Amino acid sequence: MNLKKATFGAGCFWGVEAAFRQLDGVAKTEVGYEGGTLENPTYEDVCSHTTGHAEVVEVTYDPDRVSYEQLLDVFWAKHDPTQLNRQGWDVGDQYRSVIFFHDSEQQEIATRSKAQQQTRHRNPVVTLVEPAQTFYVAEDYHQQYLEKRGRSTCTAALQRQAV
Repeated sequence: MNLKKATFGAGCFWGVEAAFRQLDGVAKTEVGYEGGTLENPTYEDVCSHTTGHAEVVEVTYDPDRVSYEQLLDVFWAKHDPTQLNRQGWDVGDQYRSVIFFHDSEQQEIATRSKAQQQTRHRNPVVTLVEPAQTFYVAEDYHQQYLEKRGRSTCTAALQRQAV
């Protein structure tokens, strides 16, 4: 089995992680922080809006069972990519829409997918596509947060302004 990693930021990481965990072919998910300047940030550090980290989900998957494109479909469905540094009531750069790619193939697919998403929205898709950086695992109480509480989502269905 040749497992790969994919990393996505789509607002609060709890619901995004739960969605990825439901996919056949996903071997593991972890929530954490990526894209900032502080080493080993805590949740409190990230919430201070001084570290530059995004809340992300790192997905370990089997590309023979689930494609990167399928992961992107879940990513796009779980948030509004036209909201800059926010998702609903959650506001701040930690909630930014971002795809951290792990290789040139992921970069190409993510860039193409973002362009395709733009055709579905009136407002600009503000999702960043950036090289993967150091992933810092979030505190244990954030891992599988919703599952531990018997829930599968933390938000109501997002209203989208489709073209």
